[in-house]
Amino acid sequence: MSHPIAIPFREVDAEALLTAEGRIALLAEPGTALGAAARRLDRASRGAVARALASDAFGKLKPGDALELAFPAGLACEALQLVRLPKRTDTASARRAGGSIGRTLGEAPLTVLADTHPRAAEVAFALALRAYDFTAHKSGEQKPAGPVQMMVSSPEVVAAEAAPLFAVAEGICFTRDLVNEPANVLTTFEFAERLSALSALGVEVEVLEEEDLSRLGMGALLGVGQGSESPSKVVVMQWKGADASVAPLALVGKGVVFDTGGISIKPAGGMEEMTMDMGGAGVVAGVMRALALRKAKANVVGLVGLVENMPDGRAQRPGDVVRSMKGDTIEVINTDAEGRLVLADVLWYAQERFQPQAVIDLATLTGAIIVALGGENAGVFSNDDTLCGAFLKAAMAEGEGAWRMPMGEGYDARLKSRIADMMNVGGREGGAITAAQFLARFVKPDVPWIHLDIAGVTLAKSDQTLSRKGATGWGVLALNRLIRDRYER
Repeated sequence: MSHPIAIPFREVDAEALLTAEGRIALLAEPGTALGAAARRLDRASRGAVARALASDAFGKLKPGDALELAFPAGLACEALQLVRLPKRTDTASARRAGGSIGRTLGEAPLTVLADTHPRAAEVAFALALRAYDFTAHKSGEQKPAGPVQMMVSSPEVVAAEAAPLFAVAEGICFTRDLVNEPANVLTTFEFAERLSALSALGVEVEVLEEEDLSRLGMGALLGVGQGSESPSKVVVMQWKGADASVAPLALVGKGVVFDTGGISIKPAGGMEEMTMDMGGAGVVAGVMRALALRKAKANVVGLVGLVENMPDGRAQRPGDVVRSMKGDTIEVINTDAEGRLVLADVLWYAQERFQPQAVIDLATLTGAIIVALGGENAGVFSNDDTLCGAFLKAAMAEGEGAWRMPMGEGYDARLKSRIADMMNVGGREGGAITAAQFLARFVKPDVPWIHLDIAGVTLAKSDQTLSRKGATGWGVLALNRLIRDRYER
């Protein structure tokens, strides 16, 4: 399992900077007086630092971007990175700065001179996220990133500020590992085992097997996985950080470890990316890990439905009718609309067993949400304006794109079936919305609920500010923030 790169915080030592090998990153802003250590670097480099900071090139940088001086005279380092970051700045700019530093991290040592900057912890957090790299299946010797240290004026204070952030970073790395894993490694067996290991952190973990699911009446979920050699499972994770009398927040994740589309098989092109169709379950897992590591004072239960959707002689067919745990019957028009079948049963189980104060589900559910919002925003659907507003505020504060989508009776009517209580699809138009309308049928009227369609934000097709190409871990930050601000006691 991957972990964020370790970043110790140390006292500023100007003389040590002069002989530091590898790379040095300096947080600075044009027109602002340099600290004593930065002035020492400037004198040693014969004024190169001051000239660079006064240059048009540096002045045109956005906050968080960087300019690099290669092999600066008078210093032992191979590169001096000047990162523009005002003292009065926002979280997004601080994390952009950390991303700029982390993007250039290699095998050589790195020293970050943050001195008295009030956002040093945020910079370190973002650096660690951007330095993440998934190399588990690359052959040959994998050379680790060089050691990193950050020089600050108050190491103990900054370390205390960074501790809860790095707990969240652990959760994000956990999510990224799960999403990046190929399906022949991350089977339903392996996924359940990795989640069970959270018990070492104090999370209560329970794995429901197919016999349990059948006894509970989860016919919708079981129908999805009946064509696979990997048995379907539901994993229940409970973090009990508040008084037992406080009802939990329930997080529900779609965990389709591979999605061929089933009998309604997908086109071959791009199907390899369907290893990420368990992204919702991955985010739930990452949030639970983060909560446990930072000892969150909240009650949260995470439930994930783990299945594999394969074409087989035993696989369900278009036209089959399945009965959900709720008791409603569903005509399966398209076996590639399987995630909603999984979520339907897990959503109902979460409400029946835990009587949560609110439910949030996450799923890489529809291609339609990618058409609507691209890779910049997740689709947000909700039956509760207050809960939805709180989530959108948390997502904005953490820089995770999220956009509320409409719902309504007109969309819901398109799910009407001739032979069952409902169909699992409502046509191509408004496909992400009709999917949300389907899920809403499995949410009790008095339960505040959010559905997050994360199909467009789970796997990045190019490098991002805080991540490389591949799994992003989107959602861990926003949900952790929502829990911290709304549910902790």
